[in-house]
Amino acid sequence: MRTAALGPAERTEALARLTAPGRELDVLVIGGGVVGAGTVLDAATRGLSTGLVEMRDWASGTSSRSSKLIHGGLRYLEMLDFGLVREALKERGLLLSRIAPHLVKPVPFLYPLRHRGWERAYAGSGVALYDAMSVSGGHGRGLPVHRHLTRRQALRTAPALRRDALVGALQYYDAQVDDARYVATLVRTAAGYGADCVNRARVTGFLREGERVVGVTVQDLEERDPEAGFRTYRIRAKQVVNATGVWTDDTQALIAERGQFHVRASKGIHLVVPRDRIHSSSGLILRTETSVLFVIPWGRHWIIGTTDTAWDLDKAHPAASSADIDYLLRHVNSVLATPLTRDDVEGVYAGLRPLLAGESDATSKLSREHIVAHPVPGLVVVAGGKYTTYRVMAKDAVDAAVHGLDIRVADCCTEEVRLAGAEGYPALWNARARIAARTGLHTARVEHLLNRYGSLTEELLELIAAEPRLGEPLPAADDYLRAEIVYACTHEGARHLEDVLTRRTRISIETFDRGTRSARECAGLMARVLGWGDKQIEREVQHYEKRVEAERESQLQPDDRTADAARLGAPDTVPL
Repeated sequence: MRTAALGPAERTEALARLTAPGRELDVLVIGGGVVGAGTVLDAATRGLSTGLVEMRDWASGTSSRSSKLIHGGLRYLEMLDFGLVREALKERGLLLSRIAPHLVKPVPFLYPLRHRGWERAYAGSGVALYDAMSVSGGHGRGLPVHRHLTRRQALRTAPALRRDALVGALQYYDAQVDDARYVATLVRTAAGYGADCVNRARVTGFLREGERVVGVTVQDLEERDPEAGFRTYRIRAKQVVNATGVWTDDTQALIAERGQFHVRASKGIHLVVPRDRIHSSSGLILRTETSVLFVIPWGRHWIIGTTDTAWDLDKAHPAASSADIDYLLRHVNSVLATPLTRDDVEGVYAGLRPLLAGESDATSKLSREHIVAHPVPGLVVVAGGKYTTYRVMAKDAVDAAVHGLDIRVADCCTEEVRLAGAEGYPALWNARARIAARTGLHTARVEHLLNRYGSLTEELLELIAAEPRLGEPLPAADDYLRAEIVYACTHEGARHLEDVLTRRTRISIETFDRGTRSARECAGLMARVLGWGDKQIEREVQHYEKRVEAERESQLQPDDRTADAARLGAPDTVPL
């Protein structure tokens, strides 16, 4: 397999192939989140001619705003949903050990016990079953089993906890991932297997022949004629897969057909605080009145989340209100010896879960399982589910699409397909000290690159060798090298400053300035690849600063409606 780049030239070529006169794809996927990216990889690795279009950036919706956990769903055991847990544990094991060991890593969690006797037996039996299901499924290797801790042992592990907040604890393991980076890697992997993938291409309608869907019309949002506006293209396909998450109902409305199911959005917000604000060597999981709360290790930071509330406002930019932030701080402070304040919060982000509507009025009880439907000939819809099981959703979607093709198609093989950067990663990790000596980078820098790019790190090192200045860290966000900003544009499909600061890196949530101090330098680095002049650099920087200002303003508002109105004060796009 060749490693595909997703630079400006490759995007132009992919769009030209997708829209070439007389060409008809086997499968076209709409939606560049984790499910859409997984679906295009599944289809491409079955030998099908495949395309992917995304109206914004890869993972710009739900798939970059999750809790960043790869988990079996421990709390679903309490709901007796053993099938969902077993399926998710299998996927967790595959991702850790085979598919993406460079991107998915083990993470420990401490569950404080508040009651003596019965709670340890009750919670302990659940965690024991969780471990047993993982091992019995053949995918539990690599993660330590749970252990019971006394209060003294728990406080030694997490000194930040109040002594009166627990009588003991359980510790177990799950896994975590940089969700947006994972999606971008999925897309690159699919492109390496021949898929044509184009972001910033908005579907505006479906092509029909009678009742059958035979393709879509798309607008290229990166090229706008001052007089004619955005250019519109046609892409023809034997099967179209709608994998647009919380936009599923909106996309379905384009074919003027009543959907077989509906998707409701549930908002979850997260806070990011510096690692030194909570003294602990383990993540935490706490019960709340409606769900659970995680405190998740994240490099030099902690991620605290999440909420679970209904959302029926703007889907592109869900806003975190002051009430949301207070809710998380109140619950996490209930167990911390030194409470967190708003001044400790570096970043805030909000995402929307796509939940299948119908089972309950409470979003925390709506189905996390997925569904695949064939509403009209030529169109497959996949919705629901959760990040961990994206590969299963993708398989089911392609299986449904295959029924509409007149050719024999191979079975799904993505259990065996390693993502770009996974092949050779263990060997490079073992050689990280030698790589550091060869390149002049500190070993910690090499480890950082390997855990973000795997064996693709060599491509970044080539950039640095050609231009040593790119091996220097960004002054206002020194976790990241200048080379990573350039690489995001040359290889990972980044088209705008926001793409780099919020998804290719996490500068927007990992610095107190929310990335504004890094904006101009990053825009300058991107300009060399994307052909920006001074005017476009200025527009990109101003757009990003307005985005941060609108987000900060929304986080001061008392409720969802006022927060949404404040967030919409910033424009959505920066046309070239």
